Amino acid sequence: MGSTSAHDNNEGLSRRNLIKRSAALGLIAVPTMSFLSACASSGSGDDQEKQKGEVTKDNPFGVAKGGTLDVVIFKGGFGDQYAIEWEKLYQAKYGPKISHLGTQEITGKLQPRFNAGNPPDVVDDSGAQQIKLDVLHKNGQLADLTELLEAPSVDDPNKKVKDVLIPGTADKGFIGGKMHALNYVYTVWGVWYSGKLFKEKGWEVPKTWDAFLGIMQEAKKDGIGGLAHQGKHPYYINVMIMDLIAKTGGLDAMKAIDNLDPKAFVGSDVAKQSIEAIYEIVDKGLLMPGTNSLDHIESQTAWNEGKAVFIPSGSWLENEQLKQTPADFDMKFLPMPLLPDSKLPFEAIRAGAGEPYIVPEKAKNKAGGLEFLRMMLSKEWSTKFAQVANSLTILQDGVDKSVSLRPGTKSAVEAVDACPVEQRFDYFYTTWYSEMDESIRTASAELMAKRIQPNEWLKRAQAAVDKAAKDPASKNNKRQ
Repeated sequence: MGSTSAHDNNEGLSRRNLIKRSAALGLIAVPTMSFLSACASSGSGDDQEKQKGEVTKDNPFGVAKGGTLDVVIFKGGFGDQYAIEWEKLYQAKYGPKISHLGTQEITGKLQPRFNAGNPPDVVDDSGAQQIKLDVLHKNGQLADLTELLEAPSVDDPNKKVKDVLIPGTADKGFIGGKMHALNYVYTVWGVWYSGKLFKEKGWEVPKTWDAFLGIMQEAKKDGIGGLAHQGKHPYYINVMIMDLIAKTGGLDAMKAIDNLDPKAFVGSDVAKQSIEAIYEIVDKGLLMPGTNSLDHIESQTAWNEGKAVFIPSGSWLENEQLKQTPADFDMKFLPMPLLPDSKLPFEAIRAGAGEPYIVPEKAKNKAGGLEFLRMMLSKEWSTKFAQVANSLTILQDGVDKSVSLRPGTKSAVEAVDACPVEQRFDYFYTTWYSEMDESIRTASAELMAKRIQPNEWLKRAQAAVDKAAKDPASKNNKRQ
């Protein structure tokens, strides 16, 4: 999955310097406790002491030579080969016996280990079976990563780690006022299409909602679905819904949702207009037939096969679909098209940090876990990730310019380049309030299946917001 494809060009990462000035919008989050709970884990302080060595500037957490390191990686769109390459570099420096697990069953594999007080040392806690970060935090199961931010950078020990990150990207991992997750991948979310199909059909990039629907209607006449979505995982259609709300109503509409405003959905003309626009795709029969019952790989593969024009996803899509994507597909990123009188321009995109990596509080080699994260934020490891996973990281200028990116990722980088910093946005409620997030996803699945109407969706989404607002800890979560 990590090999460079034949249709890469040699342009390299000349655009990578844009990341130097790429600040994900959004303010320092002061997140929350969760309403859910899990079993508390037993202590492992003695185990941690056994794996402690001498603290030096080159070894700020005091990692002991030898010992063990237990790494679990979500094996999704980025695969896990990049982590295997990282582990070789880590082993060369510290010489531990490394246990590696690449899996999509994060909750199934790890919840029993957290409950038993025997978690791994490093976890890429992502995917549909992610253990919710607010749940882990509420139960004291996440290490405080403040010392990671304050530690010397691998590449320049005169700088702290926090000073070499793209500004704003650490914020997404703040829970309860402190950093508890390292969201490592600089991610862009939006809609995707085939450049080859557009060229064949003579379609222009749709910047307005009417033009967007017009292409879907033309496609339908040719027996092609307008929009495929990952029906079994309504996270993806929520990307479209929430992007449309933010672009229509501006950053205030986004913040109203994150800040649990009593009129975030019900009473919001912006939310009403946006959800009615999404429902129009359903009501006009522009969905790819059967898409509501498909998972992400099934729907994305059908899209790769030309059965639909558009699909929503994040910028991991290209790497996830390497085997299914025809060589001449020419994957392209599309910012959400605009409804009339939108407050943000077409170029505005959701961009920021994604893919959370954590160090469990009860990890046997907590020092090793923290050091692993610090080494992830080196240019060597960041470049290795770009080479193997075809994606950018949150490290400023973190990828060697000899690395080429595939067409879809290049297209996403170009979209970042075209979008002024102040017009990039990112939601935090998905991390702060996992129960609210799940409730809205469920409502969206019902809407796309035509089992509820837009007004009912708004009521359910607002009910989820109101429930989250009743949690006393929610008062700590405010975006200014």
